[in-house]
Amino acid sequence: MAQTFQLRPYQNQAATFLYERDRAMILAPVGAGKTAITLTAMEEMLFDGIVNRWLVVAPKRVCTDVWPVEAPKWSGIVPALAVGTPAQRTAAIESDASVVVINYDNLDKLKDLSSFDGVVFDELTRLKNPSGKRYKALEKIMSTMRIRWGLTGSFTSNGLEDVFGQCKIIDQGLLGRAKGAFLQQYFICTNRDFGQWVPAAGALEQVMKRIRPATFVLEPGEYKDKLPPCHVTEVRVALDDRAPYERMKRDYVVRFGDDQIVAQNAAAVTTKLQQMASGFVYSRDGGAGSIWFSRHKFDRLEELLAENQRANTLVAYTYLEELAELKRRFPHAQTMDDDNVIERWNRGEVELLLAHPKSAGHGLNLQHGGCHMVFLSLPWSLELYEQTVGRLHRSGQTKDVWVYVMLTEKSIDERIWAALHDKRAVSDIALEELKNE
Repeated sequence: MAQTFQLRPYQNQAATFLYERDRAMILAPVGAGKTAITLTAMEEMLFDGIVNRWLVVAPKRVCTDVWPVEAPKWSGIVPALAVGTPAQRTAAIESDASVVVINYDNLDKLKDLSSFDGVVFDELTRLKNPSGKRYKALEKIMSTMRIRWGLTGSFTSNGLEDVFGQCKIIDQGLLGRAKGAFLQQYFICTNRDFGQWVPAAGALEQVMKRIRPATFVLEPGEYKDKLPPCHVTEVRVALDDRAPYERMKRDYVVRFGDDQIVAQNAAAVTTKLQQMASGFVYSRDGGAGSIWFSRHKFDRLEELLAENQRANTLVAYTYLEELAELKRRFPHAQTMDDDNVIERWNRGEVELLLAHPKSAGHGLNLQHGGCHMVFLSLPWSLELYEQTVGRLHRSGQTKDVWVYVMLTEKSIDERIWAALHDKRAVSDIALEELKNE
């Protein structure tokens, strides 16, 4: 099928960058068109006989809802999907398709990739852990892949240490083969018993300088005028009753009638406090049973939706109990698991779409169905936050995007929000160091 869209000039530059390099990475914020850029370069590689067959590795929902949809828009590629049952995966891999798309969770099930000589890692941060099961399984069988490209929105969303694994899978010549040597060179060990390392002075700049030749950075100035503004608004709300929250924070224990909720350690109390900032707490570990003591966020959400004239809105949640309360309050709401929900949302037929950042955090095109988003609670991951915002604020959006962040006053919500801003500062420094000269 002939392509129906044309790349913008900055996207063509990125596609050329990929075409000219066997090992390369594209660092581009959400909505900048990484998939379109890569499809263009992939098709040119196939046409010129440089690559005979591509393997694309991506999060599952991106495999099913992004690559098959975007491919006919930007190329003549018809990808085969190695997603689903073992038989379906085998059929796709053994097919004659020049491009096969598979999800990260199935990497450790692959036995032979000798028919592929090119690979694209969409959302490269999924491979930040070189000691992980899928990473090790992939390393053993990808020797035939001469061409290796990675796509990401941020190498350093959770810290500089994440960069090593991502670069190693693309090109071991960038930062070396051994993570231990990488840590010794660029970090200072603060606790050997727990393997805690902090970057040495100037480490971020040094690492970015090392990987710059293999990285194309799509600078904000290149595309920001192509997108409408994104307005982020804090919506502060007060707990109806602060006493339970303060007791948990102080004593790691709180009692509701006959139920006693205990946090075993600091990590557990952090989780409990985030739940309580939303007005509930799980009564047992594993999310079995919950106790509600405040509906402040949900009451404010109702008001906010009414204030926006019931405009189509994406609501991001963290806990299943939050989802359950959203469904109780808004029976008409849809989730990412409902049939054809992405298509219906983009046709403007879904007033309220409920999504966990992990299920809506990568690659999905939701910009055609609405321009309002509410974070009922926040993820700790900057990458997930930015990727979720990027479902609406991306190429093709025609209206101003409004992001509402609900924060319970004097709670851990404020700490999480501040932590995301701190991580953003690190990412901004990395971006500055990586700018192509």
